[in-house]
Amino acid sequence: MPDPTADPLRFPVGRFVHDGPVTPADLAGWIDEVAALPAALRAAVSPLAEARLDTPYRPGGWTVRQVVHHVPDSHANAYVRFKWALTEDAPAIKAYNETAWAELPDSRAPVGISLDLLDALHARWVVLMRALTPADWARTFVHPVSGPTRLDRTAGMYAWHGRHHLAHIALVTAA
Repeated sequence: MPDPTADPLRFPVGRFVHDGPVTPADLAGWIDEVAALPAALRAAVSPLAEARLDTPYRPGGWTVRQVVHHVPDSHANAYVRFKWALTEDAPAIKAYNETAWAELPDSRAPVGISLDLLDALHARWVVLMRALTPADWARTFVHPVSGPTRLDRTAGMYAWHGRHHLAHIALVTAA
């Protein structure tokens, strides 16, 4: 089976990879990326005409509009997972069907709604992350597919997630 990470349209920045322990510098950089994502996403889509928002970033892929709505859906789940991990001992979390969520009617709404949601969500999430101690960062939640997941690695994954989808949008704006 071919390596799906080798597909530059599906994974334009590659998959998230971080070897070794997460350092304070890694965390600081990732938090800064999470903090910057709402403005970067807004800037990425602002030059696009409304019709262009309904362009898929790759054959069979989501439209830019769906990507914009997906980011706060995904990051809201991550934020809640952080809060569960910080208030419960290794809670089991629920996965969600991202593809089905992207097909719901709200994924056809104006993107400004999700951009505003992402602004507020990331403002709260960044405040939380900047206040965490090393012991907090080591806390885990249990994902039904990937198993125990530390918060420090989760921060890196969601910093990557923002870059990943910004790169998808760049594929459309460059075309």
